[in-house]
Amino acid sequence: MVGDSLLDDLPGWLEQSCPAAVYVVITDATVAPLYGEEIAERIGESAPSHLVTFPAGESHKTRETWATLTDKLLAAGAGRDAAIVAVGGGVVGDMAGFVAATYLRGIPLVHVPTTLLAMIDSSIGGKTGVDTAAGKNLVGAFHQPRLVLADVSTLGTLSPVHIASGVAEALKHGAIADAEYFERIAAQHVQIKACRPAAMIELIKRSVEIKAAVVCEDDREEGLRAVLNFGHTIGHALEATTGFEMPHGEAVAIGMVLEAELGTSLGVTDSDTAPLLRSALEAFRLPTVLPAGADSQAMVANMLHDKKVRQREIRLTLLKSVGQVAKTGGGAWTHPGREDVIRAVLGSGS
Repeated sequence: MVGDSLLDDLPGWLEQSCPAAVYVVITDATVAPLYGEEIAERIGESAPSHLVTFPAGESHKTRETWATLTDKLLAAGAGRDAAIVAVGGGVVGDMAGFVAATYLRGIPLVHVPTTLLAMIDSSIGGKTGVDTAAGKNLVGAFHQPRLVLADVSTLGTLSPVHIASGVAEALKHGAIADAEYFERIAAQHVQIKACRPAAMIELIKRSVEIKAAVVCEDDREEGLRAVLNFGHTIGHALEATTGFEMPHGEAVAIGMVLEAELGTSLGVTDSDTAPLLRSALEAFRLPTVLPAGADSQAMVANMLHDKKVRQREIRLTLLKSVGQVAKTGGGAWTHPGREDVIRAVLGSGS
């Protein structure tokens, strides 16, 4: 569900889509005072509810946090007739989703995303997981939510940086599937940066349509779903090697441009693709080059731990042009990336 002020009737949505004996609201320390506490109280007016929090930030999306949260659910006596309501951004959704997927071998999950990035990306598709020292999201499970409630009124508390981070993923959706949508996002940058409800609802709706269509065809990432990883192989490596201090959307923005340049070097991607991506991203003040001091050697080493690696061969999703993903001659959705070409695109690094 996508709209304005949807949270006003959250208990009704839960009763309709995810009835449970008790609801456990999981959020982080930043979102708890903004929305988590109020949502737990609102649910508590019609059903038992518990609020469980953990420290904010990607650095806390770990197995240790998972253990702490599951212990809290056990201490609260939550049974198989309980449901988890994840309230927050992508870290909360991934973390709470992994708890829901594994607690008592799986209990129902509801997403209430409060960031643009979570509304259009992480809450759609059932991916859950935690990070490890070896890389991002390497331990996890697929666990589809019963309901995703995207209320655009929650976007008002976001900084421009976080709005732009979400837009990077929306532009990615356009880049892989809908050139007209890509162009429309860039043309509406003023309205989107101002978080005008009509513009945000339109953006979220189209991105959800694109991602949901891909996930419905390939819910376990065995083929087509790889197209959603455009920009993420380099983006995830950049995140990991900078200690997850860079917003996800900024890392993906850089990743998209560099992967387009890589595709051009490999003769796969049209030469005007990277400039088009760079222009649209810069309209939202998103970065398009590696930050000073980025360690390209460490990034390549991190890519070798990516989930798409096969026989120690780095594989990437590449575009043919904006709006179209390139397939290999064998019909695969990912391309082998020679390490020498990747290193050349990343630069010599440190």
